[in-house]
Amino acid sequence: MGDGPVDPRRRVPRTDTLLADPVLAAAAVTLGREQVKAIVSHAQGRARRGELNPDEVRDAAVAALPAPGPRVVLNATGVVLHTNLGRAPLSSAAVAAVVAAAGHTDVELDLATGRRARRGRGALDALAAAVPDAGAVHVVNNGAAALVLAATALAAGREIVVSRGELVEIGDGFRLPDLLESTGARLREVGTTNRTTLADYAAALGPQTGFVLKVHPSNFRVTGFTSAVGVRQLATLGVPVVADIGSGLLGADPLLPDEPDAASTLRAGAALVTASGDKLLGGPQAGLLLGDVEVIERLRRHPLARALRVDKLTLAALAATVHQPDTPTRAALHTDPGALRERVERLRDRLGADGRKAEVVPAVAVVGGGGAPGVELDSWALSLPERYAVPLRTGDPPVLGRVVRGRLLLDLRCVPADADEAVREAVLRVPGED
Repeated sequence: MGDGPVDPRRRVPRTDTLLADPVLAAAAVTLGREQVKAIVSHAQGRARRGELNPDEVRDAAVAALPAPGPRVVLNATGVVLHTNLGRAPLSSAAVAAVVAAAGHTDVELDLATGRRARRGRGALDALAAAVPDAGAVHVVNNGAAALVLAATALAAGREIVVSRGELVEIGDGFRLPDLLESTGARLREVGTTNRTTLADYAAALGPQTGFVLKVHPSNFRVTGFTSAVGVRQLATLGVPVVADIGSGLLGADPLLPDEPDAASTLRAGAALVTASGDKLLGGPQAGLLLGDVEVIERLRRHPLARALRVDKLTLAALAATVHQPDTPTRAALHTDPGALRERVERLRDRLGADGRKAEVVPAVAVVGGGGAPGVELDSWALSLPERYAVPLRTGDPPVLGRVVRGRLLLDLRCVPADADEAVREAVLRVPGED
């Protein structure tokens, strides 16, 4: 009597075999063995019910794994502060500080006395030392939060005087007027879209004025028949001036002459400066507040400050960034175009030796992140056929370039030099049909 057909359910892979698969084993480290085991069991059950072939169980289990967290991306777009990529990458010093702060820290404890201490004093002291023109400093969780806290503490139920030309949209549909009015403050708009004078501000002041707001239009330019009033002139009006500089420059940078910095703005007479930590400062997402001691104390003591406070990891990263300002952002901005061209040419030559044809072309990089819209950075890029764009973007690691007139350009300005080999390997994984 011959053997009958083998029940396909007997060919379903064993649980221990599946859990030993490298992909599933790696997932078990981050997700936990029991969760991955449950996913494997579900895929095995589908095979036993005839919904899958036994040889499809492994792939079904891998496909059912929860989506990973944020993935590391190689930014070859030529946009230094790419908002969709998280803006500023942290420096190695900031990364090390975050790792060290992941355990128990003295974030709110004075080890000498054993008593409670000012939260995040290390980061605050570093920020204050970097900008001596500030009488005091405070940090919240992002730039918009800094403005919200200022408007709430200084002008709730009162008026904020602001030029119509500075009522900007800050991204993703969030508009500055909506943000400020949500605090209970009223906006007193002065001037026109393209021209505002000191007399316009002066005529709007009164008993209900909370402060005059000066907003740097960091993501657009108005040219032609224009006029605007600087902080120095506004400071002569006799009311507090709050200046949102946006970009997070603590001191002037010759490469960015039109970008205001915190030190210069305070010296010009601003009572309060607000800025973002994850833009030109090159640090973590944070809202920086620098200004007069009395003003900062009002903000720090306001109940809303508790809801907007930053965690210990952000404080650690911020302190390290201020102490060690040679960040990846600064390096990318100040990269020598000649050295960049040499890197791209080496990559082209290596790919050529591997049988892949690529070209080296001049490119233009930008600051991004809603900053320095008029600044263009001379750069160089590797040019590949457009068909490389999707495979590189969806590969491991993802390599993100930009498509221009049917060609994919990979600008290495923001790619760490030690990742050039990873870019080469990613290109080689794309099937060659050049």
